[in-house]
Amino acid sequence: MHYRNGREAHNGDIVLQLGFDGKPEAFGVLHSATPGDDYCNGMISPLQDLRHGACLIDCLHVEDIMAMLQDAGLDKRPEGK
Repeated sequence: MHYRNGREAHNGDIVLQLGFDGKPEAFGVLHSATPGDDYCNGMISPLQDLRHGACLIDCLHVEDIMAMLQDAGLDKRPEGK
């Protein structure tokens, strides 16, 4: 099991899922993934209560994260196998 950038995936990893359009779709903990498939495998559980306080010096705007993904060539979904 591998992520878009080729890193090996493990249940318990904290993940950000991108949609087909490259925009963030889900953020949380990967679970129930089974070896042997990189597509439609596993579930994502949310990490926290949505009312979590924000310390802005520790935050990034999602548009800036998207720009970093574009710079790294990770904004597009790889071709299927």
